[in-house]
Amino acid sequence: MAESRNYKKYTVTTALPYANGPIHIGHLAGVYVPADIYVRYLRMRGRDVLFVGGSDEHGVPITIRARQENISPQQIVDHYHNKIKKSFEDFGISFDIYSRTSNPIHYQLSQDFFLKLLNKGELFTQNILQYYDEEAGQFLADRYIIGTCPHCGYTEAYGDQCEKCGSSLSPQELINPRSTLSGSAPVLKETLHWYLPLDKYEGWLREWILEGHKEWKPNVYGQCKSWLDQGLQPRAVTRDLDWGVPVPLPDAEGKVLYVWFEAPLGYISASIDWSKKTGKDWQPYWKNQDTKLIHFIGKDNIVFHCIIFPVMLKMEGSYILPENVPANEFMNLEGKKISTSRNWAVWLDEYLVDFPNKQDVLRYVLTINMPETKDSDFTWKNFQQHNNNELAAIYGNLVNRALVLTHKYYSGLVPENFLIEDEEMIYSFITKKRDEVTNYLEQFKFREALNSMMDVARFGNKYLTEKEPWKLAKTSPNITKGIIYNILQLVANLSLLSEPFLPFTAQKLRNILHINLLDWDKIGTPLLKTGARIEQPIILFEQISDEVIENQLNKLHKSDAVEVVNRLDDLKPIISWEDFEKIDLRVGQVISAEYISNADKLLKLQINIGGQIRTIVSGIAQHISPDQIINKKVILVANLEKKKIRGVESEGMVLFVENKNGDLMLVCADDNAKPGDKVK
Repeated sequence: MAESRNYKKYTVTTALPYANGPIHIGHLAGVYVPADIYVRYLRMRGRDVLFVGGSDEHGVPITIRARQENISPQQIVDHYHNKIKKSFEDFGISFDIYSRTSNPIHYQLSQDFFLKLLNKGELFTQNILQYYDEEAGQFLADRYIIGTCPHCGYTEAYGDQCEKCGSSLSPQELINPRSTLSGSAPVLKETLHWYLPLDKYEGWLREWILEGHKEWKPNVYGQCKSWLDQGLQPRAVTRDLDWGVPVPLPDAEGKVLYVWFEAPLGYISASIDWSKKTGKDWQPYWKNQDTKLIHFIGKDNIVFHCIIFPVMLKMEGSYILPENVPANEFMNLEGKKISTSRNWAVWLDEYLVDFPNKQDVLRYVLTINMPETKDSDFTWKNFQQHNNNELAAIYGNLVNRALVLTHKYYSGLVPENFLIEDEEMIYSFITKKRDEVTNYLEQFKFREALNSMMDVARFGNKYLTEKEPWKLAKTSPNITKGIIYNILQLVANLSLLSEPFLPFTAQKLRNILHINLLDWDKIGTPLLKTGARIEQPIILFEQISDEVIENQLNKLHKSDAVEVVNRLDDLKPIISWEDFEKIDLRVGQVISAEYISNADKLLKLQINIGGQIRTIVSGIAQHISPDQIINKKVILVANLEKKKIRGVESEGMVLFVENKNGDLMLVCADDNAKPGDKVK
């Protein structure tokens, strides 16, 4: 279905990539390709669009990277911001503005926003105990604290997560914590922070999302409902750091705005940046009720864009709220989760070097495999097949056939049409497919939209094959002219219809045909005049050889091979048989599972272990959803001491397998096993 409201303006934002590394295909498939397709489509429909992007340049990972490389955080973000910006430009992501959160405009906007909420009485302060490094003379962010994990005994666990067992942690749960800055043991020290009372707006959010936005994608709506059903808690908007937007208060020295608070405000500051560069007014794109605001993000950002940022905007009072947040799931690579730390990724800047002028091949493959409703997988063999069997064999082949016939029989000039009935049939088909693409894009169904576009190319090949004009050229010259005229009109229409998906190819094709990028509504009409000159055909899509694909696979697996060699380097010390016999392993059946509020990585499990129900908190939420574990017969350590995790008393530990990519997988008992059975 198409739009139900007539909007005068559109503001389209994309998640701000973290400026501590380059862009990979997971980012593109999840956020930037769908956003760019949507924006190019809107522009062709004559819509007034502001397409906003930028780099997220604050936060602890950037300070850690800077410390590792012995340079300043500003040098880190300058390097990666420029690298990311260039990659997007080279790939054709058509931002109106690509800004950054280290911009003075962003500092001013964020500080003014904070002060307005504070002056309206929307924020409150609270003293908390936080770890402090007396040698370094500063409070420690969670990632600056390491210690022994209380769950698995790993001695290098971070203050927010154990990367061995996946458990979500708080710094005070660590055993023998130490500062990564000085190596000394930190002390707990009282500090003051400002808080956003999300709980105050829980009722409004329930009505706005659960009642007012049932059309949101099921993964988005479901995650929002889960958070709201757990109950919202206040969330700190400040933290003690020396890198970020300073809290603009005299009693807040050494404090910055928490990155989750100021980063989404980067969409607004980027719009102000655009306004200063163009002289256009940014405010209608953010404050007029007839403007449609849409956030393109990955699933890990749903809570920030659907719950926290809307609450901030609602508190402030003058901004519009997002009309839709079409978040995608994750794209895996060759069957495994993309891992930047292990270099298990296809980096955009490297792709553009390895595959020059093949931006549209990657755009096509990422779209046809887009993780719209569930995680998808990118493989190099699949990449090759889509290029060779679809782009080259269908789209490219059609264009080449049409142009070659035009030059062979009519010296590269569009002939007259003597097949009016064919012309009407072709325009009717193209119009139908244009409307299908329209409806799919309005619903953010990009894979289906792409397939409908390719149907036009398939139809064109079928038309030529059935009509066989090369056999009619001498005996039926007028019919031949009509066939070539009609196929050229179809190709011209295809150059418009494919613009959102394959912009580089569509532009090449329009250059050959000497037509401009016309309005969306022109699709399904004659675009070429009889006698118009057509340029010589060019190869739009080359075949990609097995050797090229093997080179990419070898390149990818090099880093993986090194990791496999070192897989057993972290074996724990030998234990005695007596120690092992102390562990009581039992079969348990999961009877319920739910997310824990304000703990993205934790699930609260209720497990039947044979006449007794245990509550176990497990750090698996980013690997396994509640519905994937319900009724599973798991293995648990039944005699582990109780421990409070995020306010919930956990009575044991469920066992999982961790592969070399850090993914967690269930260890399940045989179907014949019963809850409470011993594991030997």
